[in-house]
Amino acid sequence: FKMRVAVDIRNCKPLTSAFSHLPGNETEKKATLDQALRGVLEEQIVSSDVEDFLSLIYISIDGVTEGVCSATTPFLLLGDVLDCLPLDQCDKIFSFVEENVSTWKSSTFYSAGKNYLLRMCNDLLRRLSKSQNTVFCGRIQLFLARLFPLSEKSGLNLQSQFNLDNITVFNKNEQDSTLGLQHTEVKEEGMDVEEGEMGDEDAPAPCTIPIDYNLYRKFWTLQDYFRNPVQCYDKFSWMTFLKFSDETLAVFKSYKLDDMQASKRKLEEMRTAAGDHVYFAKFLTSEKLMDLQLSDSNFRRHILLQYLILFQYLKGQVKFKSSSCVLNDDQSLWIEDTTKLVYQVSHPEHRRKLELLEK
Repeated sequence: FKMRVAVDIRNCKPLTSAFSHLPGNETEKKATLDQALRGVLEEQIVSSDVEDFLSLIYISIDGVTEGVCSATTPFLLLGDVLDCLPLDQCDKIFSFVEENVSTWKSSTFYSAGKNYLLRMCNDLLRRLSKSQNTVFCGRIQLFLARLFPLSEKSGLNLQSQFNLDNITVFNKNEQDSTLGLQHTEVKEEGMDVEEGEMGDEDAPAPCTIPIDYNLYRKFWTLQDYFRNPVQCYDKFSWMTFLKFSDETLAVFKSYKLDDMQASKRKLEEMRTAAGDHVYFAKFLTSEKLMDLQLSDSNFRRHILLQYLILFQYLKGQVKFKSSSCVLNDDQSLWIEDTTKLVYQVSHPEHRRKLELLEK
């Protein structure tokens, strides 16, 4: 009865009063109230809405603070709720979890609840689609980054393992290709330089690499090196990576970038139309999009950032690297020169961000 009163008035005081009248020692009393809270939640899940669930969880938080509930109780209630609700309502519950991150990090709750929160987040990520629920997945990852310190082992790749299942699918059959022989767009002498383009002092001789299936195949093959950088220490693989990279970056250097302000306006229009939820695939690898992608500053930024991450790994001292994974002088020089080129072919606004990320 006291539990239902506490839920109705959304206050923990009736529980505090009831706690003093319960028989048994303190541990037994807490166990009784913990079970009562879960029992009420079980009834609410059948007939109540999200606000009632959150009220009950707030009461359990106050109960922990008052010393009448176990510190794990709010996390058990959250787990019960998220296990039973559809994903659209889980989004609302998770907003509550995000808003109370300072509570979870307090000394009262952190030790008792960190493993529950981690398990809860991992369970949610398993239910979510990585391509359809990108925003929700990102919120979960950001929450975990806020909750745990950088040294937390559960968030570290201690053995430097790569996600080899992260495969980029593209057309590998030239017979099925729809790409014609198009050439990169090269600015004629006297044309105005738009924001994000390079001036004559930056640009080399015009690039004559055709935007055809051959370039398409080389461009998307680079993703295999980004997902598994160890290949670059093999002599044959390195020569392939170097050749494909030189051609890709040469096209980047000669291809005109779209106006970033126009891109931002398009993105805002998409957000408005989709209600702040925009679909982002990992990569769209259709041949028909190749021209558009080469001139898209945001797309280019993703590729160039991958280069910087790869270079950091190749140059860095990583504990689990094999003793044979060593760059020779020519490789180190190429990486140094190509790093400069990566910054040169990026949009000025993105260039500053890339430099900060590398630091």
